[in-house]
Amino acid sequence: MKFTTTAFALVLTATAGSAYAQYGTPAPPTSQQPTHMEQQDQADQSKKPSVQPSSKARKALIELQKAVDANDTATIPAKLAEANAVANTKEDHYLIGNMRLKAAVAAKDNVAMAAAIDAIAASGYESPAKVARLYMAVGSHFYEAKQASQAIGLYQKGLALDPQSADLLINLGEAQSAAGQKGEAVATFQRAIQIQTAAGQKPQEALYKTALSIAYDAKLPSTGELSRQWVAAYPTADSWRNAIAIYRNESHQDVEGTLDLLRLMQATGSLTTPGDYRLFAESAADQSNFNEAQAVLDAGVAAKIVSPSDPSFRDDFAGIKAKPKATAADLEEALKSSPSAINVIRIGDRFAAMGNYSRAAEVYRQALGQSGVDANIANLHLGMALARGGDKAGATAALNAVTGPRGDIAKFWLIYVKQHG
Repeated sequence: MKFTTTAFALVLTATAGSAYAQYGTPAPPTSQQPTHMEQQDQADQSKKPSVQPSSKARKALIELQKAVDANDTATIPAKLAEANAVANTKEDHYLIGNMRLKAAVAAKDNVAMAAAIDAIAASGYESPAKVARLYMAVGSHFYEAKQASQAIGLYQKGLALDPQSADLLINLGEAQSAAGQKGEAVATFQRAIQIQTAAGQKPQEALYKTALSIAYDAKLPSTGELSRQWVAAYPTADSWRNAIAIYRNESHQDVEGTLDLLRLMQATGSLTTPGDYRLFAESAADQSNFNEAQAVLDAGVAAKIVSPSDPSFRDDFAGIKAKPKATAADLEEALKSSPSAINVIRIGDRFAAMGNYSRAAEVYRQALGQSGVDANIANLHLGMALARGGDKAGATAALNAVTGPRGDIAKFWLIYVKQHG
């Protein structure tokens, strides 16, 4: 899941009406829309006249131009020194920077290219957005040369000029990752996601996947949040399954949490392997919810993912089939015996397993009114039942009330509510 940095071609074009070389703006690494700064830069460029040197520097600049155009490497240093000695306007310094850049490109000298862009930036003539993109272009040359630390420095110079450039941030994140700066890379990718989202742009799915992959491998605290951001932006059976699996692996859920995440996979149609169904059935059976365990196995068979004749499932089918299954009447009778709050929740779970989400929600509310209740489990299960029953507002309120270790699971369910409510 690598989000590959795009290499940029360094293109020099002649300026119309002028004898002086101009450095063309490189194409962005992604198909994102230009930032506000870049849009303003484009408008300004269309109005900008040809760059004219001062009369004092004109002769020296023409001589430097001739040496650069002829690729006369023997005389370029002397001509450059002469031009620098007489340059006295920002246009002079800008033109010298451009000619230095052309010479550096011809020599394929990345260090000289970077120094030339520093000179262009110092001239104060070019717009910050365009200079930022020049830094990005040369930074990508360093990146492709596997010189990540140098690339990082150039991308950071670009961002100092155009801090809202998502393209620069994406390139910086790639370079940071290559340099082993995993935490910094993830934070940079997250900033790019925030900037694009705030601008009304949808970040590429590869950006979410790359950030999530790095965070997961490095065991960073941001893993859970990134998995939720990914599935919120690109909700498919595959993204739901993988996002939940990643979160489960890094959070080490107990049976309660595992079940609540598997129930979400069921709701999103992301139970796609025999192992998913086995874990779900066995987890439900661990809580003696044999109604749910049986329903899960039956659903796996109906989906043609699970086979009763599969030797690895034979014991599951036989064991769960032999267990007693509660009826709705059994559950109502059990509620009359004033069970503890946790047992009331378990009764609600059995109603939910039967698909009776409205009655399950009533039972969870009953549990919330009892002493000793774990309000986070009760509210989570209440929100799940209301979500499956189509009560978006009620589900949102209940899930938002969940805190502590169950809070992240509630956040996953809130995404489901937003997408399906």
